[in-house]
Amino acid sequence: MRTRTTRLTTAAAAAALLGLAACSNGADSGDVSLSIVQSGDGQQGGALQHMADLYEEETGVQIDVVEVPNADLRTRLRNSAQAEDLPAMAFSPNIDPVWTDQMLDLTEISESAGFYPELNLEDPNDGLIKSLPSTLTAVGMFVNVDLWEEAGVEFPTTLEEEWSWDEFVDAATEVVDSTDAEFGLVMDSSAHRLRAFLHQFGSKSVWLEDGEAVTSPETATALEYFYDMHDSGFMPRSVWTAGDDPSATFKSGRVAAYYSGSWQIADFEETVTEFEWMSVPMPQQPVRATNYGQASAFVAFDGTGVEEETLDFAEWFYSAENYEIYCEMSRCLPPMEGLDIDYGDNAYAFEIYNGEIAASSGLFELQHIKHMRSNYLGTAVDSEPLQDETVRYLNDEITLDEAIENILTVTTETREG
Repeated sequence: MRTRTTRLTTAAAAAALLGLAACSNGADSGDVSLSIVQSGDGQQGGALQHMADLYEEETGVQIDVVEVPNADLRTRLRNSAQAEDLPAMAFSPNIDPVWTDQMLDLTEISESAGFYPELNLEDPNDGLIKSLPSTLTAVGMFVNVDLWEEAGVEFPTTLEEEWSWDEFVDAATEVVDSTDAEFGLVMDSSAHRLRAFLHQFGSKSVWLEDGEAVTSPETATALEYFYDMHDSGFMPRSVWTAGDDPSATFKSGRVAAYYSGSWQIADFEETVTEFEWMSVPMPQQPVRATNYGQASAFVAFDGTGVEEETLDFAEWFYSAENYEIYCEMSRCLPPMEGLDIDYGDNAYAFEIYNGEIAASSGLFELQHIKHMRSNYLGTAVDSEPLQDETVRYLNDEITLDEAIENILTVTTETREG
């Protein structure tokens, strides 16, 4: 399904007008205030509010942080754009064609911040950089240390210690057999996570050649391995096929390992108190790989009457001194090198993630560029055929060959070359 511009219905327009009051900017009353709309967890929201408070102390400019449920953020910004009352700024998961022509040029800020080059993607329509990465996220693995120690099973703790998927499954199975653990592994139901898993088996996932989606034989090997982990009961079938919460499943304390990502660290620091957890290197069969990308896109809007003040805040926020504070408080990976960030007791975990990213191939770069380009051109799709067809395969609705054929067919029909 391609993303398309839609007209406001009467009901949507009314909802937009109700929502705009909380997002309005102020520049005509003497005291400048800017609104920034975002959706995040408590750690991210708290960190952004802290930065807003710091900025007001330094400049007198008030930043209103408007939290919106993730499921509503896209509609909120669309309605605001169509009502010509966008906020000054937003952290948005995607670039929406409804408001691409209202984005401010952030090229100078991007260049001064020093983001990784692959994150500086220009709008193909005019060559300007109009979005900046909020933070970087990466796929990774956690273990329940208490269970592994109770079972007397060792696990790697540094990038120099490698383990294959076969070795991991054998070890985690021993943990399950020796303790009251119910499962060896739980993984987020996500194409983003599944692509990292495919890469670790040597697959390049799915890509386009002359307009046709193709894949490599390793994709079938990895998907069959994934099916077997579910079929044997090593993984809970209910997460991928019935939508059970994988994070809650791991937090129950009865799962040996959790395949998720860096965004869980802040949450685990706050909420996991019944057992010790630890970030560990991911298995490789034989490829070391993760999948990583920007958590969301920082965008600023034209036509608000506070454009200059908005750009001043963006430049301040992305300065090394201030962005380090944001990363420390939100427990996130920075999208640029050279920062001195104090992650406290979990600094080792971020070192593992950075090491996994550094060891990964350029596949991420290609995927990121394709994704952002399709966002700008309005050809982004809402479906994830890799995830959708894998679920059908796990449910025994289709065979492995049919799953791969369907993934390639849907990808060819919906993706831009």
